[in-house]
Amino acid sequence: MKFGAELHGKIYAPWRHAYFNYNELKNELKQRQLDHGWGERDELDFLTRYEQELTKVYRFINTKLDDIRLRVDVCEKDLAVVTTDAADSLADQLAEILFDVNDLARFHQLNCQGFAKMAKKHDRWTHLNNLTQQYKHSLQQQWPLEAMTQKLDEIVVRISHANIKCEAKLGQHNRPPQPSSTTYNDETAFERATTKYWVHPDNVTEVKSIILFHLPVYVYNKEKRYEAKDAAISSVYFDNSNFDLYTERLERAKGAEAIRFRWYGQETDNVYIERKTHHAEWLDGKSVKDRFKLKEKEANAFVQGSYTADMISADLRASNTADEATLRQQHFVAQGVETSFRQRQLEPMCRVYYNRTAFQRPNDQRLRISLDCNLTFIREDRLDGKQRRPKDTWHRTDVKIDHPFHHVNPSDVHHFPYAILETKIQTHLGQKIPAWLQSLLSSHLVYEVPRFSKYLHGASQLFQNQVPVLPWWMEELDKDIRKPPVLGVGLSRSMSFQPLVNGHHRRSLFQPTSSTASMPQHVSITLMDKKENTKKCRNKMMDEEGNNNSKQKEYGSNGDLLSRFYPKLVDSGKKIMNYKELNPLSSQQQQPTPQLPRPISQRTMKRAEPKTFFANERTFISWLQFCALLLTVALNLLNNGDRISRIIGAVFIIMASILSFYALGRYQLRAYQLRTGRYISRYDDLYGPTILCVCLVAALVVNFCLRLPLITGQPPS
Repeated sequence: MKFGAELHGKIYAPWRHAYFNYNELKNELKQRQLDHGWGERDELDFLTRYEQELTKVYRFINTKLDDIRLRVDVCEKDLAVVTTDAADSLADQLAEILFDVNDLARFHQLNCQGFAKMAKKHDRWTHLNNLTQQYKHSLQQQWPLEAMTQKLDEIVVRISHANIKCEAKLGQHNRPPQPSSTTYNDETAFERATTKYWVHPDNVTEVKSIILFHLPVYVYNKEKRYEAKDAAISSVYFDNSNFDLYTERLERAKGAEAIRFRWYGQETDNVYIERKTHHAEWLDGKSVKDRFKLKEKEANAFVQGSYTADMISADLRASNTADEATLRQQHFVAQGVETSFRQRQLEPMCRVYYNRTAFQRPNDQRLRISLDCNLTFIREDRLDGKQRRPKDTWHRTDVKIDHPFHHVNPSDVHHFPYAILETKIQTHLGQKIPAWLQSLLSSHLVYEVPRFSKYLHGASQLFQNQVPVLPWWMEELDKDIRKPPVLGVGLSRSMSFQPLVNGHHRRSLFQPTSSTASMPQHVSITLMDKKENTKKCRNKMMDEEGNNNSKQKEYGSNGDLLSRFYPKLVDSGKKIMNYKELNPLSSQQQQPTPQLPRPISQRTMKRAEPKTFFANERTFISWLQFCALLLTVALNLLNNGDRISRIIGAVFIIMASILSFYALGRYQLRAYQLRTGRYISRYDDLYGPTILCVCLVAALVVNFCLRLPLITGQPPS
């Protein structure tokens, strides 16, 4: 689909006037080119109009942001004095604000994409001025539209904090009791089952909002007010010129390492030296991530070899900031990293930058979800002889956290098109994946990419000619990861415009009756399978018992009658009314049903309505009728006409044959798109009818030209 049509289809009606007039500017650009070429006056008029549109969109978003901030401020002030009864109403207000933030984020994403595409289209068609660079530098300095993403993230974090206070006011009575857990404050070792997904920019805020209703945003430093720069994470990955670490990680070799220096926010005062080990020998083949912390000057000395693992342990022991077990652990990690640096000749290769939103309950690391946006890869190496970083330093000093890094050489930067969603579950502590999370992960909002690695992707993009092999997911980048929406998943509004999360009101998400909402997926499905088996047993019993009493017992209630004769109607009613079916066989076997709907399979999700297939068939038959009529005329001309008539008849036969095959191809293509849900081309035919008319007119013109000498009395040449 062309972007103009996509923009038109995604417009939020109440804000229609505020959108970027992409189609209007595109038509003007094309029309002026066709009329008289592109001159200086045209360039000036276009740039003026382009800047006016940018100003309009920026001011609209800024106004909406100010309004949303004001509403959040009011909620925060009310939370300080509100009673328990009013706290639930405030939580509803916060949910409404979160939905408005999601609408504004979609508006922002769509318009940013439109301005960037229009600048590229202008440069490709006019070759007069580099509007892309002008948009990235001067116009973004004056109207920083792209930077507004971080302002939206700030509001999401504030809403999360306010939600936590609402929960405290409500005494957690709206949520099921949380299982007791041990506090884990060890920040040096991690053992988690991690799964990674791609999230399209259109769905980022919606995914954040869904998670926010179940897990709060985790803020590392709670002593200061949250700022946008606090979400920035920068990591410098190390490797050698042979890309040994890259190859071992890609092949998932035993003991494969990934070594990086990581820091948070703008400052690099505290640097975390991290090592990921695949199938570590000292953990009986388990994969692990461990790390230790250094100051920046100590990190430089560590890379150069003048600050060793023994010296690190000695300094920690002298400061009395860690116990003996922690000292031994950090010495072990530092010594391993030091050995890798010396034996493998590691050097800084690639910087990975992103803005992370983490979701986790305080003091409970069993379930942690992170969403990384604005993922950017920047070269740090000197393989091509360029001095990208000062001598004796381990990172570039000209790159801070000023995303999107327009000041960096474009050949040194690669922007990843999607956000990365990671689910981190400590399965060794008995944590299972909740039903709400399973529903999200099986929905259209995310796209699973197993074993995706930020460093492997960055190195494969920045060093395509040096790395020995590319990761498997490179082919996935050529696909459109957006999928048709799944029923009952995502943010929506009811008929009364009430915000709904996964088809439920905010309050119904946390009712104590939904005890299976925190169950793992296999448990929820088992309960549903038991329910299906119950229905089968009930029907079998009814067939075997032929007397009226058993039938009356079986059909005793209206619900059972409807369930038997109109099962689809009853199933739909149960979803709408959140009806809880009782087991008629035994009250002891009764199981609570999950409140969230069972994930819909891909085949069901992509199924179109039958009338759509019939419409496709009717279109095909209409084309065949015309081809049959054309073929009838052609056969009459061939059989009963002179030489000129036979020529025209032959032309008509060829046209009829081509049109028949063309109609068959269009019919099969549409049918394939309807069956699979994949979008390949538009459903409407823009060129077929036009080409048909042109061919018919051309045939008539040829016939007239051949007949003209006979009409005028001259012999044909």
